[in-house]
Amino acid sequence: MATILSLDKLLALLSESAGEDESIDYTGDILDTEFEALGYDSLAMFNTVNRVERDYGISVGDDIVANAKTPRLLLAEINERLRAVG
Repeated sequence: MATILSLDKLLALLSESAGEDESIDYTGDILDTEFEALGYDSLAMFNTVNRVERDYGISVGDDIVANAKTPRLLLAEINERLRAVG
C-alpha cells in the first residue's frame, strides 16, 4: 500500500517550517484555502516541500510548489508522486 500524505501531516510539517498564525483556525475546512491566507509564504512552502522530498524520497518540482496554492492542490501533487513510487 502506498504512503499517502494527510492534511494533518502536511499542516504539522508547515508548522515545523514556519509556525502557525494563532488567528487562523486550522481545524476547519481549509483544503481550498490559499496558503497565503493560512499565513504561509513561499519560503515556508519550499521548506516544507524540501522536507517532504527528504522524508518520503520523492521529487516535487519548484513549479508545483509555486502553482499549488491550496493544501488540496499540493496534497494531490505530493500523493500522486507517492503513489507512483509506492
